Amino acid sequence: MSQPAKRPLTLRDVSEACGVSEMTVSRVLRNRGDVSAATRDKVLAAAKELGYVPNQIAGSLASQRVNLVAVIIPSLSNMVFPEVLTGINQVLEDTPLQPVVGVTDYMPEKEERVLYEMLSWRPSGVIIAGLEHSDPTRAMLAAAGIPVVEIMDTDGKPVDAMVGISHRRAGREMAAAILKEGYEHIGFMGTKMPLDHRARKRFEGFTEALAKAGVEIEDRAFYSGGSALAKGREMTQEMLERSPDLDFLYYSNDMIGAGGLLYLLDQGIDVPGQIGLAGFNNVELLQGLPRQLATMDACRVEIGQAAARIILDRTSDAPDPNAEQHITLKSTLSLGDTLRRRRR
Repeated sequence: MSQPAKRPLTLRDVSEACGVSEMTVSRVLRNRGDVSAATRDKVLAAAKELGYVPNQIAGSLASQRVNLVAVIIPSLSNMVFPEVLTGINQVLEDTPLQPVVGVTDYMPEKEERVLYEMLSWRPSGVIIAGLEHSDPTRAMLAAAGIPVVEIMDTDGKPVDAMVGISHRRAGREMAAAILKEGYEHIGFMGTKMPLDHRARKRFEGFTEALAKAGVEIEDRAFYSGGSALAKGREMTQEMLERSPDLDFLYYSNDMIGAGGLLYLLDQGIDVPGQIGLAGFNNVELLQGLPRQLATMDACRVEIGQAAARIILDRTSDAPDPNAEQHITLKSTLSLGDTLRRRRR
């Protein structure tokens, strides 16, 4: 015998269960309007007992928006972006807004597809990594009619709002710290620049600062794929076999830098006396290494928090007209145990 089709629960079901009007139930579930605490508790208890979930799309037809924030990032395997998502969630978790994540794998054409699909759901805002996008992506962002926050980078012109750090300045500051410690023969290892604009900008700032001091990078190597300890070990070995006179290795991220550090320690090489090292991102996972890698903090959680606050403010009933829309955070340099050649 077939079971009768179940119909979805409605506001009327909740209204009948708790003895208040459908309009009052709607106000409570949408967190709109003045409702007494006792009535609110009664409605929420009835909805919970029934298992009622509001139809957010139907409830948003008047505004043509749903309480979703599209968050578009290049990767979930890279440790950077989960921390950004943590910051976004910390700000939005007690609000009606719900982040929904799309991943682009650093591919502009995939970013276009992900953004198109997310915008079709009429989200209340977009948080998207980077300032470099294809022309169709920029056109969609500009025409969306909702708050757009580009994150991670402030070396460029945003479509709307932006939150991040200056990667060129981070590269310059790392170069200055290396030169201050007396290192002169420098090698660089990092991701392939066309795929990672932020790494490219750090590299540009780094080489610019070295050039002003009359120092050039003597060897460089680039890779594609995930940031891995094994890749760092392999690249470090190959570079030192090619260029044995190098006295400093700068890595575009901490993971390959950690691989390089482990290789050097295995070889009995004095770090930082013979060779100094530095990475980028200040990955907490690596704090248990035998030596603390010199690095810079990319302000990941803070970036997520600031971006979410912009979206939350601009989707509120009374947005702050003076709220900052272009926010550049200051990355912090940590010398660790691998960038202290001179003893003071």
